[in-house]
Amino acid sequence: MRLPDSFLDDLRSRLSLSHVVGKKVVWDMRKTNQARGDWWAPCPFHQEKSASFHVLDDKGYYYCFGCQAKGNVFKFVQETENVSFIEAVEILAREAGMPMPARDPKAAERSDRRTELAKVTEEATRWFRLQLSTGAASDARAYLDRRGLNAATLDTFEIGFAPKTSDALLTALEGKGISWDLIEGAGLALTDDDGRRRDRFINRIIFPIRDPRGRVIGFGGRAMNPNSPAKYLNSPETELFDKGANLYNLRSARAAAGKGAPLVVAEGYMDVITLHQAGFESCVAPLGTAVTERQLQMMWKVTPEPLIALDGDAAGQKAGLRVADLALPLIAAGQSLRFAILPEGMDPDDLIRAKGRGAMQSVLDGARPMLSLLWSRETEDKVFDSPERRAMLDQSLRALLGKIADSSLRRHYGQEVARLRADLFGLPRDAPMAPLPDPVPDMPPDPGPPPEDAPRAYVQKAPARRPWVPKGQFRGRASLPQPAATATRASPLAQGTLSPDTLLEQVGLAGLVLHPGLIDDFAEALEGMTWSRDDHERIAGALLRLPDGLDRPGAFEELSRSLGEETLDYLLAQPQIRISPVARPGADQEHARPCIHDAFTRLAARRGADRERVEAMEDFADGADEAMTWRLAQATQRKEAARKTAQQNEGTSEDGDAADKDYLQGLLDTRVWEKSRNK
Repeated sequence: MRLPDSFLDDLRSRLSLSHVVGKKVVWDMRKTNQARGDWWAPCPFHQEKSASFHVLDDKGYYYCFGCQAKGNVFKFVQETENVSFIEAVEILAREAGMPMPARDPKAAERSDRRTELAKVTEEATRWFRLQLSTGAASDARAYLDRRGLNAATLDTFEIGFAPKTSDALLTALEGKGISWDLIEGAGLALTDDDGRRRDRFINRIIFPIRDPRGRVIGFGGRAMNPNSPAKYLNSPETELFDKGANLYNLRSARAAAGKGAPLVVAEGYMDVITLHQAGFESCVAPLGTAVTERQLQMMWKVTPEPLIALDGDAAGQKAGLRVADLALPLIAAGQSLRFAILPEGMDPDDLIRAKGRGAMQSVLDGARPMLSLLWSRETEDKVFDSPERRAMLDQSLRALLGKIADSSLRRHYGQEVARLRADLFGLPRDAPMAPLPDPVPDMPPDPGPPPEDAPRAYVQKAPARRPWVPKGQFRGRASLPQPAATATRASPLAQGTLSPDTLLEQVGLAGLVLHPGLIDDFAEALEGMTWSRDDHERIAGALLRLPDGLDRPGAFEELSRSLGEETLDYLLAQPQIRISPVARPGADQEHARPCIHDAFTRLAARRGADRERVEAMEDFADGADEAMTWRLAQATQRKEAARKTAQQNEGTSEDGDAADKDYLQGLLDTRVWEKSRNK
């Protein structure tokens, strides 16, 4: 079966080589330069401890300096999975979510047609280039000269000209024996309503568009007639050209980004060309449409954090927000966007010609994180002088956080939003921000609507929420988003204190460090937990990344390598861990399982109850009444139900389970986390 070149190209564009190889190796981050797509690891094809296996994402190529293994993404899958080329393509297609081409005898014919169309576009490119030097293009040359483009830039971007004659290109191509079918199929000519054939581009400056393989797949044309209904005109969708799946100048930008240059995303052709001439060679632009999801993925394959250069007007701001909204569900650790806001009324071309390269560099250096742009949209030019308006902001922020698919990133966004909200309202940094809770393990179902005998105030419509400054036991719950500074101040090294949630987290994590065979059983809890401390989050992440089948010594060695021995030593040296059932001499997985399970279940119950209490206090902030009492009672009942459910579901021995429960309850009852006020 012959696979179309276009299908293989599309597959390469969707899956980076480092992503595929990363499933088989452990990257050496000391040698790796992720921003440049330059990756190193011990070779998967021979036994070694040093990192001699080299992957270059921009070239889609790997090479081992030890055993000389080399190839592309298809060769790698063939060698590591011991499969044929077609089977390797099928594996990668499933990974990318792409259906395999049907076993169509005409597939080769279609592939050949695309090859012929590419020859036609190359011929047209040469013809357009020649026209720029003719007398008919004098106005076009003068325009390009006014825009400050030099001869080297014109050659680099192969800028050409389409004359005023309506069928000049058509006549030239047919004179070379090229059929009308191919000329039309390449998007270079069309048939008018009266049946007359003519060129698509007339009296326009022409910008050829090349794909990552270097083929000319389409053209953009800038009108010389100021009265033209379309200032810029692009090729139509063809067998070669898909506007939403390509970026202008991507091939050149990818090479420059591989040398360390940041990827700049501008609005149009002239912006890219001016940026490139000014020394910003890693720059691209969408092709006459809004940025698409496919284009975002292409940008992220070049660099983890592209810079979106926004024109300094209302339209530019709106375009940036559309990109941010599109990207929000797709962002992940190390994969986001930054936004460079230009002075009002200027685009990159205007700024560079008016103030020079340094002014543009300053704008790029001051690029804002994506959250900053989104926060400005939610708060700028708005007044929050009433509980209703503040509640509306909270609702918008919850919806914003809910779009983020990555749970860890959503948690960090929640912490930053909580900080910004506290600053906006003049509240303490640890005030709750109507949190978007992460999934928690083994939570009993919501009690549902209140019973008929519930207080009347509860079943009536609740008053609008307003921001509430928590006091006493409601301050600083770990289930609420916390800013990084708060987490630092809460460190036991800084204050000598441990919260009850922190104690339970340490018991669960220590149990999995000492009994790595149980990690799969608690993977959901590790992924969904809101950790009270950054080091706990790092330990949880390292546990999830451990290879399957490691025994305790092997797991400890791997964790020490990724976390540092001091992190594990500190965790396991805690007094509550040394006396825990998970660390007792002779304790095996079956002894440790119920204790770990109970620790995570108690965390879930505590945090669920905390959220219920916080919401009740917010809803009835005007004073205690029967409704609030009923809701708080429900929270307490749910907490107790969670503990009972855990015991029933675990199926362990009553004696062992009771001992574990007594141990954990003892930690909480003795209130060892509280700092004595008498000292």
